[in-house]
Amino acid sequence: MAKEDYIVSLDIGTSKIRAIIGEPTGSSINVIGVGSASGEGLRHGSIVDIDLTVESIREAIDHAERMVGIHISSAYVGISGNHIQLHSSHGVVAVSSADREISDEDIERVLQQARVVALPPEREVIDVVAKEFVVDGLRGIMDPRGMLGVRLEVEAYLITGSRTAIHNVVRCVERAGLEVANLVLMPLAASHIALSNDERKLGVALVDIGAGATTVTIFSNGVLMGTSIIPMGGDYVTHDIAIGLRTSTTSAEQVKLRHACAVVAQASENETFQVPRMGSNKDTEYTQYDLATIVEPRMQEIFALVQKEVEKMGYADDLPAGYVLHGGVMSTPGAAELASEELQAPVRIAIPEFLGVRDPSFVNGVGTIAYAARTGLRPTPMDQSAPVRQVKSSGGMFTRIKDWLRDFV
Repeated sequence: MAKEDYIVSLDIGTSKIRAIIGEPTGSSINVIGVGSASGEGLRHGSIVDIDLTVESIREAIDHAERMVGIHISSAYVGISGNHIQLHSSHGVVAVSSADREISDEDIERVLQQARVVALPPEREVIDVVAKEFVVDGLRGIMDPRGMLGVRLEVEAYLITGSRTAIHNVVRCVERAGLEVANLVLMPLAASHIALSNDERKLGVALVDIGAGATTVTIFSNGVLMGTSIIPMGGDYVTHDIAIGLRTSTTSAEQVKLRHACAVVAQASENETFQVPRMGSNKDTEYTQYDLATIVEPRMQEIFALVQKEVEKMGYADDLPAGYVLHGGVMSTPGAAELASEELQAPVRIAIPEFLGVRDPSFVNGVGTIAYAARTGLRPTPMDQSAPVRQVKSSGGMFTRIKDWLRDFV
């Protein structure tokens, strides 16, 4: 496959930063490389230290480059956070072809029209997503390509974010020596891997329980209806373990990954482990049951907050497909059973079906690649001959946005 056909995603999370390299193969993708690094410089999903975040991004990219033996010059960057907002928008254009057949160019023009709205100066457009197309007054059309018509309209929503938050993400990526090929809303990208078409249509809550925050996103009638952030995630479980076992946060994280069980009733009193106790030179022995008595209450609290957030968004009784959960904490044994009990609804854990990334924590990164491939975004250019990464001089994401806006002046 030509080097231009590779797609790279960058998932900047609180605990981990992951760079994933994929290649489109017809209607699917193959994951061919993964690089990861500890998420230094982030708290609750937000960047709090530029320099540490840049170093973590460089480490993840270098890891992915060494695995595949290619040079990465740009990446699709996932973005989320409580600054994300959805705005309804409308666009209309005349079909340009002489035979009145609607083409990809017409669809692109009408989506661009939907982007041209007045926004506060502190807001920035991340993406525009079509809810439905209207051809000569006929509504409910999801893909008008090849249809005949004179007037093409789109009912869409604009995904906007804080200009400051976006600027900080873009600056970190560009200082790490990469060009931002595009920003992608992570819940929207994750849905391409985590959800089926039926779940999207019937109504489902996609829940990403990350290290520093939990993202709750509602899909119904095939489109994203709303998203919200809960400032609590897997790091709170780690913190509780550190306090309960009186050990360091690093040791608590290792214990959580190796021995945690989310349900006390399923935990074993025969599985034991030792942890270094703070203020002592001796290790203390605990059982998995002891650990579960710490983990279960915090996990229950997270799921209770998810349920309250869904109620606040107005979908408590309108989710026939239930909940689909992902994120690193959902790999904890018993997490799915506890979630089903607390949420009182069908629960499924999303896991990417690709070799090397079969873990709930990889859904965002793999989903970003799938989203870029399926929506026809420009593939990430590769340079297999370059021995070192060079910082691009193209001006970055904001230059491209300003150039695009200039066309409408």
